[in-house]
Amino acid sequence: MPNTSLPPVLTPEHLAGAYSYASYRQLIDELMAEGKTTGTTQTEALTAYARLNIQRMERLDAKAQLLPELQDALGKITQTYEWVILTEGWCGDAAQIVPVLEKIAQASNGRIRTYYLLRDENLDLMDRYLTNGSRSIPKLVVLNADLLTEVTNWGPRPALAQDLFLEMKAAGATHEEFAEKLHGWYAKDKTVATQHELLTILHGLA
Repeated sequence: MPNTSLPPVLTPEHLAGAYSYASYRQLIDELMAEGKTTGTTQTEALTAYARLNIQRMERLDAKAQLLPELQDALGKITQTYEWVILTEGWCGDAAQIVPVLEKIAQASNGRIRTYYLLRDENLDLMDRYLTNGSRSIPKLVVLNADLLTEVTNWGPRPALAQDLFLEMKAAGATHEEFAEKLHGWYAKDKTVATQHELLTILHGLA
């Protein structure tokens, strides 16, 4: 049963203003047509990252397959949940993970509904889910559908990728070096680590 003593994470009005996956993707595409990306900071580098991210999301939308055990776990969920995802178009991790979150929701027979919020437009929420003091994204917040109270949260990346990030950060790697190695890891992993961690979340849902 949901814990009725917990406060709601956000309001129904907040959710009503969120993007669907289709409208989130449309926003990114429309901004790219103007040479822009999402967020409060606009640079040529961020726009270039966003352009690559569009290609990554398109590839995962078309080719990523859910693990059989994850599909089995989805079939055992009886309650309804809202998945709130904090993201931005320029974020490479988001491009590798958001399509997987959406595929899970689409395979849930309506038990999971996704809502996409831009980080820079929702800092009040983002700052409740910092990673080592950083506004790292994507961030998934799982809510009970009726009370909008938190069940759990996850992100910004699978543990193996986070370990890689921390290792390279400690070694003084540049952003370009880190991005190249990280996306190489994602390409080799083929969403398996992400799906296994999300499977653990699904096992905890009623």
